Amino acid sequence: MDHEKDISGVEYGEFDDESVVEKSEPQGCWGSFTGCIGGMWATRQMTSSKDREIYVRTTLRELVVYVVFLIILCILTFGMTSSTMFYYTNVMEGLFLDKPYNDTRNTLRGSSQMLDFWRFCEYILLESMYWEYWYDDALTPTIDNNILFQNRLLGAPRFRQLRVRDDSCVVHENFKAAIKQCYDVYSEGIEDTKPFGPGNSSEWLYHTSDELDGNTHWAKLTTYSGAGSIKDLSTLKRNATNDIAHLRNNRWIDRATRAVFLDFTVYNANVNLFCVVKIVFEFPATGGLIPSWSFRTVKLLRYVTVMDYFIMACEFIFVFFIIYYMVEELIEIKHNGCAYFRSVWNMLDLLVIVISIICIAFSIFRYITVQDKIKGLLEDDEMNRYANFEFLGYWQTRYNDMVAVCVFFAWIKIFKYISFNKTMTQLSSTLSRCAKDVAGFAIMFFIVFFAFAQLGYLLFGTQVHDFRTFGDSVFTLLRTILGDFNFHEIESANRILGPIFFLSYVFFVFFVLLNMFLAIINDTYSEVKAEIALQKNEFEIADYFKRGYNNMMGKLGRRDRLVDLENALKLSDANADGVLTFDELRNNLKNHILASLSQKLTALTLTCRCNFSDMEIEMCFARYDTDGDRVIGENEKRAMLADIEGRRLELDQEIKKDGPESRPVTAKGAEAAVVAGAISEEEFQQLQRRVDRMEGSIGSIVNKIDAVLVKLDTMEKTKGKRRENMSKFLDSMAEDGGKRTLGSSSTVQSELPGAPSDTIKRSQRLSKGVRMQSIKRGRKRTRAKAKHAAKDSSKVRVRVRLEELSEKLFTIWTKTHDGSRSPVVSCVSVISACFKMNVDCLRLLTLNTNLPSVRVRQIGGQKPEAFWER
Repeated sequence: MDHEKDISGVEYGEFDDESVVEKSEPQGCWGSFTGCIGGMWATRQMTSSKDREIYVRTTLRELVVYVVFLIILCILTFGMTSSTMFYYTNVMEGLFLDKPYNDTRNTLRGSSQMLDFWRFCEYILLESMYWEYWYDDALTPTIDNNILFQNRLLGAPRFRQLRVRDDSCVVHENFKAAIKQCYDVYSEGIEDTKPFGPGNSSEWLYHTSDELDGNTHWAKLTTYSGAGSIKDLSTLKRNATNDIAHLRNNRWIDRATRAVFLDFTVYNANVNLFCVVKIVFEFPATGGLIPSWSFRTVKLLRYVTVMDYFIMACEFIFVFFIIYYMVEELIEIKHNGCAYFRSVWNMLDLLVIVISIICIAFSIFRYITVQDKIKGLLEDDEMNRYANFEFLGYWQTRYNDMVAVCVFFAWIKIFKYISFNKTMTQLSSTLSRCAKDVAGFAIMFFIVFFAFAQLGYLLFGTQVHDFRTFGDSVFTLLRTILGDFNFHEIESANRILGPIFFLSYVFFVFFVLLNMFLAIINDTYSEVKAEIALQKNEFEIADYFKRGYNNMMGKLGRRDRLVDLENALKLSDANADGVLTFDELRNNLKNHILASLSQKLTALTLTCRCNFSDMEIEMCFARYDTDGDRVIGENEKRAMLADIEGRRLELDQEIKKDGPESRPVTAKGAEAAVVAGAISEEEFQQLQRRVDRMEGSIGSIVNKIDAVLVKLDTMEKTKGKRRENMSKFLDSMAEDGGKRTLGSSSTVQSELPGAPSDTIKRSQRLSKGVRMQSIKRGRKRTRAKAKHAAKDSSKVRVRVRLEELSEKLFTIWTKTHDGSRSPVVSCVSVISACFKMNVDCLRLLTLNTNLPSVRVRQIGGQKPEAFWER
């Protein structure tokens, strides 16, 4: 192809005749816009998997975008939590839960009777909540009257009591005379709503949940409503002490009490954290006390520091990502229809999007609500009112839980983008294939498991803590599978049935049923591994990165042709028929780097060469096409890849053997090393000048020798024809002369029977001389033909010699004319070989007119004129 230029002025004539130029149909603005939008949301489900490279490129783009989304999500997650929250919670729990009472060594964790409630209120609560003195008994200022000197109490602490009616249960007839009152287990329907006690203040009156803006609470025994009788303590220790004494003296808690709640909130400005505390005292119908608690350390004020504002920016980016993925899922639903909902990965995508939308909505709601709460709290100068942060603390905890679940599923979703790799598909393929078998066997497993759980609950539920409920029994048996069990407790509860229960459970469930699950999964995994080993090698994401790296190294003159060949074997099957033809392999080896140039043309795609010559491709194909059908099958392709891998290992071993010091780092370093190792700079200049002179004169020499050879051939042909005609003429004359002589002698003898014998002898000698001359001429013709044949044989030997030397020069040229050496160094190597082969090489180079042109076209795709110019 001659050098031409397109409208943009870019030369593309340097590509040879095999370069491919594709032009797409011109599109309008709307077509370009829709194409751009479609490219932004193109996914693997909308891309044909037959074109493996496009499929991998689309997957890689999806993976990169999703990794950015995952990084943003992790930044948000770790921005709202930290290890400081744990230490803050631990300090507050130690202050209220682990501090012993003044008259006993018991703590709130071990409290079990009603008296322990008053011990907690009169000592632990007052001492831990009101810090009026420093460690040296100096009085603290009111502004520093904080818990542990660091945590500000927001508002007043609040007690809330729930009671039941005295007729809430039915007494047996035999005991009605002795027992007049009966207080049932708590339920919302039997709450006591009547006033009680000596006065009409709030602690003696019933308030509904709406009046208190309360919420239900799930404690250890049951779920309690947000109603009840309330008492807000004073923010001063002296007044709070009097309030507690007043409640105790007037029997604020009695037989009707079923639960007492203590709620308060503290704020630490040093770390910008809230701690919403709820301590629950449950008084069951059996008597006694069951304490429980919750310390919710949350970050409600989100935007304070510079890091917080960075988190806010990430939140906006997160919102944009959710919008992006919403549009993507809508496009996929439109493209795939009902088939979209049959994919587990698509359902996981929808789950992540829904959870993210809920988190975004709650984040906005939390920000508005917290601002209103803080504003209302600050309007009370003395902060004597109760600040209800329970709702925010609870839903902030639920928000953290939703974010944690969202992050979990977001990480699991990564398998969606890496599952196309054969190695990565082992887990998903194994689980999906054995799902039915596992589900079928799980039914049998859980039948036996729940039978043991119910048996344990009925046998030990009244005596062993771990079996007190059916749910606890289930989790206890699950822990037993993991080795966490207490054999002595069940043995103490039942010395006969306890060991029998334990041994039978361990044998049937642990040794038999549980190992059946492992056997099913292991068998399926073996099948998947075997199938993966037999699968054909496809173009994977690792190959995509190898190709990109190889292209980059090619620009630096260090291209790895083994990588090109390996990728060509995986990508050349254009029609996806499982076999590789010569044309498919050739097109991929010679043309695979796509570069787009667009100026005034709508689209112009140029396909660049891979530096493989036709002879190399033909030799490579012929070597592995064992059956000669011009098609490389799966076994032949596998053998080819194995040889490539073996060659790569050999090269790596050679590189390790040579050591890093013997390898040049760059192409320039390689060129300098070659030149420095061969000749000096002065000798190089002399050789270059001689090469220039030789290249300048070799063209005319070739033309002259061509003309001489043509003339010699013409003369040889003319001489041959003349000799042939002369020999035919002489042969005909000899035959005619012999016939006439024989005829005349016989006639003379017949006519002159009395003629003398000497006359007859002369006639015979004359005939014999003619025959001898004819024989001599025949011998001369034979010698001439032999000489001519010898000349032809010599010419054939010369041409054979020419072919051998040309092949040697061509081999030297191809070895030196690669990406790691410049054309000048290649010329030096060729000329050095010429001097080694002496003048015969130069003469043979000039004798053949066709071979140099052929070789030049195979070296770089240039014409002979360009070769001689170089």
